[in-house]
Amino acid sequence: MAELKCLLWDVDGTLADTERDGHRVAFNLAFEEAGMDRRWDVPTYGELLAVTGGKERIKFDYQRRDLEPLPDEEIARLHARKTEHYQGLIASGEIPLRPGVKRLLTEAYDAGITLSVATTTTPSALDALIEHSLGSEWFKQFAVLAAGDIVPAKKPAPDIYFYAMQELGISSDNCLALEDSGNGWLAAHAAGLKCVVAINDYTHMHDFTGADLVVSEFGDPDAKNIFVIENPLNLDNLHHVTLAHLKTIMGA
Repeated sequence: MAELKCLLWDVDGTLADTERDGHRVAFNLAFEEAGMDRRWDVPTYGELLAVTGGKERIKFDYQRRDLEPLPDEEIARLHARKTEHYQGLIASGEIPLRPGVKRLLTEAYDAGITLSVATTTTPSALDALIEHSLGSEWFKQFAVLAAGDIVPAKKPAPDIYFYAMQELGISSDNCLALEDSGNGWLAAHAAGLKCVVAINDYTHMHDFTGADLVVSEFGDPDAKNIFVIENPLNLDNLHHVTLAHLKTIMGA
């Protein structure tokens, strides 16, 4: 029976609901600052989330509108300014952690389970979220922060998960991934990982067939019941997702 030794966390949409009111707003601020006549509304950004990675999203948006592509250097500058705007939004406290995230992180850490991040967001954006939403002490509590362009292929490719596990010196037999999107689930599955998905407004229609548990959020003991979308292992007492649930999934 496999033992849960490590949790591998996605960031955007999983640790915090950062996409609609964080990254999207920051992109628009960068576009406006650059004098570009382009704004991504909520539905448009939802479509663009099918492409993983911010620079890749900008490039794809130009391609699908049959516009002359921006030079890579300009895309990189735009994305760098977008990241600075995003850090400001995070620092303002406007993007809190999702319900149940800090509870699960704390329970796992206190139980001696290794915590790691495997995300396509930039390292600076990840650092800002940890600093302002968890606290600077959490930099020491994550064993590995695998982020951004550290691997060439982004989710749904499994590369970021393989990288994180290699850095940790641990196999997929002892790791569980926590995700929010179809691309994230596909990446975790391709890496041979068990996976729990907490959907959000942008991802609730994604295909999570085969995931070990799909819920509306991780939830908290003193809050209302979470919605359970897929529960193939018939886990009991899913008022909120607990560390015991994650251990059961790993051992199944």
